[in-house]
Amino acid sequence: MSLMLRVLTLCVALATLAAPGTMMAAQPLPVAGSPTPPTPPTTTRLQARKAIEHPEPAVRRAAVVRLGEVGVMADADRLVAHLGDDDAPVRELAEAALWQIWSRSGDRAIDALLLRGVQQMEAHQLVEAVATFSEVIRRKPAFAEGWNKRATVYYLLGQYELSIKDCDEVMKRNRHHFGALAGYGQMYLALGDPDRAQPYLERALKVNPNMAGVAATIQLIEQRREAKRRRTI
Repeated sequence: MSLMLRVLTLCVALATLAAPGTMMAAQPLPVAGSPTPPTPPTTTRLQARKAIEHPEPAVRRAAVVRLGEVGVMADADRLVAHLGDDDAPVRELAEAALWQIWSRSGDRAIDALLLRGVQQMEAHQLVEAVATFSEVIRRKPAFAEGWNKRATVYYLLGQYELSIKDCDEVMKRNRHHFGALAGYGQMYLALGDPDRAQPYLERALKVNPNMAGVAATIQLIEQRREAKRRRTI
């Protein structure tokens, strides 16, 4: 693999693996300089769905945090729309809320098993993590995040083809999963195919325009392609 291609692979790998929820379910954090007001615990999911469209950023922030706490997959479309919100804290909180929702299966036992696999990943117990996420998938195959977490471990193990197959399963269940879309980019870069990687990275960025590392990787791919074109003239 060329030096430039290794750089490209590293950039997108860092962008995706550092994304909240790729390695664990993210918790929404206050953004420096823009405190998020506490959400009244009595705020219902439906009230939060309505409040997320409020013209005041502070109200939208609180609504997004609440959806992260109590939202379901049916709320994902609204949160995805706010990944492009005019207010930067809303954008960051919306991403965190999506990871929270995506990491909830609706079954506490499954969620505990998912968490165990995440802990195994963090401890670099990758073979054990594959077994744990495989059990999550066996018990609840409709749960997209089980597939996504196993795809992440397969990537870390260098088993790129298996990771791609698991990303396919994620996308069947969650069309907004920008983490899996960026993951395709990782895999194809690792396999030495930046031309195939780029469309997936662009799709990830279209869903979540806040992925600066992915945007930078796309730029590097284009610069490398242009440099190659000039050398052939």
